[in-house]
Amino acid sequence: MHVSHRLLCGLYVLTSAGLAWTAVLELLCGLVWAALLFTAASLVPVIAVVRETVLHDERRTVAALRAQAAAAQGRGDGAADEIVRSELYAACCERWWTSCGTDHDASCPHRIPRSSAA
Repeated sequence: MHVSHRLLCGLYVLTSAGLAWTAVLELLCGLVWAALLFTAASLVPVIAVVRETVLHDERRTVAALRAQAAAAQGRGDGAADEIVRSELYAACCERWWTSCGTDHDASCPHRIPRSSAA
């Protein structure tokens, strides 16, 4: 984790705790609708923590993919070559390709038999 990610998450948790404490105090000594408002507001920083964590994971994944692509280019292979190779490996029968993925040959192992029990 980067320092900025930890700092933001810490600030969000402190903000959420402060709003929750204010909601408790408002419920004990004030208006019920204000306590509900503070309770709802205390959930927003929790959502922000989840968002920051997801963004951090995505940034880490992108960095790993960039490093992998740079290593592949160093070998002389391109990332596009690897994508095409994997798509061709996963390819189905000829009829599947020409029908835009809607129909399979009779001998295709990926063919799903149609049932008349509709």
